Amino acid sequence: MILAFLLLESANVLALYFFPDSKMANSIGIFKAWEKSKTDPEIHHFVQYLVNWVAGTKLIFIALLIVMLIRADDQSLTFAGVALVLSIATFFWRLHPLIRKMDQDGQIDPRNYSKLLFWMILAIILIFSASILISILS
Repeated sequence: MILAFLLLESANVLALYFFPDSKMANSIGIFKAWEKSKTDPEIHHFVQYLVNWVAGTKLIFIALLIVMLIRADDQSLTFAGVALVLSIATFFWRLHPLIRKMDQDGQIDPRNYSKLLFWMILAIILIFSASILISILS
């Protein structure tokens, strides 16, 4: 499961760095404000900075997960799984309320993307949680 997560996150990093206009791989192109920001260079540079900062942060996260997969023992991998579940769950605290509001206000294309993201992230959390339980019980 961690490998699948790494692939998803790597696709997102590539999209954010090289194809930010894309609506695939959870790139920034889904937000209508991305296009609007291009009309104001100061705002667009700021948004680009934030997008690249997110991509860079994800890249650090990916690199650490790869090191964990290569070098960690079973107990460390279990703790890494718990850390992943907790960190991914923060989506529901700050990001989901914002993207849901933007979706309801017609600021996201495709519509209802926030619902898709909700279910995808919930599925990832549930799969990681099940994996952790299986590793603890076996």
